[in-house]
Amino acid sequence: MDAWLGLMSGTSMDGIDAVLVSFDGPTVNLHGTQTLSFPDNIRHRLLAVSQNQGSPDEVGELDTIIGSLFADAANQVIERSGIDRPSIRAIGSHGQTIRHQPDGFAPFSIQIGNPAVIAEKTGITTIADFRRRDIAAGGQGAPLVPAFHKAFFGSADQDRCILNLGGIANITWIPCTGQQPITGFDTGPANALIDAWCHNQLGLPYDSDGHWAQEGMVDKRLLEDMLSDAYFTRPAPKSTGKERFNLGWVKTMIQRHEDLGPADVQRTLLQLTVESIVRQLPDASNSQIYVCGGGTKNPLLMSELAKALQPTKVSLTSELGLDPQWVEPVAFAWLAERALSGRSGNLPDVTGAKGERILGAIYQA
Repeated sequence: MDAWLGLMSGTSMDGIDAVLVSFDGPTVNLHGTQTLSFPDNIRHRLLAVSQNQGSPDEVGELDTIIGSLFADAANQVIERSGIDRPSIRAIGSHGQTIRHQPDGFAPFSIQIGNPAVIAEKTGITTIADFRRRDIAAGGQGAPLVPAFHKAFFGSADQDRCILNLGGIANITWIPCTGQQPITGFDTGPANALIDAWCHNQLGLPYDSDGHWAQEGMVDKRLLEDMLSDAYFTRPAPKSTGKERFNLGWVKTMIQRHEDLGPADVQRTLLQLTVESIVRQLPDASNSQIYVCGGGTKNPLLMSELAKALQPTKVSLTSELGLDPQWVEPVAFAWLAERALSGRSGNLPDVTGAKGERILGAIYQA
């Protein structure tokens, strides 16, 4: 059996999800899972450099530290799985995005988490740096998971939408006929802003179960001001991150609404996530929506999404055989398998790249 290990840390910057998997056609076999949270001081440093508040020395040091933590997560999931290390063909490491600027004169995307350190500390070939080749080919470098969604979640008789609620939300629209291209793009913030405001006001990393948001009320004026951001009406292909949607963005938006209480802002930010997704979805009347990512753990967010999308049914990807928490790290294990076998990993219709490309740089064990 060939096993593959996937490592993922998203825009929430809260820790590393690790999975050990094997692939059997369109079936994912999970052999082990592990989540390694970032220490508070590391998360604060990551948030700072993502907002350009850090020297080259700081970025370089974090690159090594995060690489070591990624290796720790990989070693832990291997130990818990009982899978023999020699049967693991490769590690696919997304790394930690600290800056994503795919547009403009010199587009780029930076993920830290030194893959050479991962290969050295695990003794396993590591594949990383998945986004740069797509950007070099004229693409956004994101989202990259739609190719995986297509391979494992597509249906011959049902249009499906896979909605990922990470720090940033992204969708993959998979028509059942195969005659229409797959659509995929970042819709905007999912957890990024509600986490940032919660930390700023309460000192907590996130609003557990949306309890604080439930104390507030949606302010329609603020909501429409937020939804007037040009990103939400920009056509795909498009991708975004904390470079645009961050605490500074929130504070700018609320300047004209100083009468609002902090809980009202929190509730409105949650509704922004819902509305920005719903307004950008293709016609969902004959489709099924499956949700993954950390936002699935927020019952208020999930209930508001379900309400806004009625009568379309909203389900979790667990109904398709994969727990919502592990979809993205499994996707990067799959991208590693694609790279090592010399097969493409991007969808040009999604990213805007000039063509299919093999993604990732290989660091031999």
